[in-house]
Amino acid sequence: MKTTTIISFILVLIGAIVWLAVGIFGVNLVSFLTGGLAVVANIVYILVGLAGLWLIFWACSRKPFREL
Repeated sequence: MKTTTIISFILVLIGAIVWLAVGIFGVNLVSFLTGGLAVVANIVYILVGLAGLWLIFWACSRKPFREL
């Protein structure tokens, strides 16, 4: 597995945990951990979004999907 795919899995898991915290507790962990710095929070959101897009591309390029 490529390093980019492993990093993407980790970032997507972090994103899922953040959304879980928002949904259950109403707490935005990204803003909390970045100290309210909007620029840093936006970078984190962009990285998680790009990781999600990479995993979509990765999953669609897998052999079982090509046979459909």
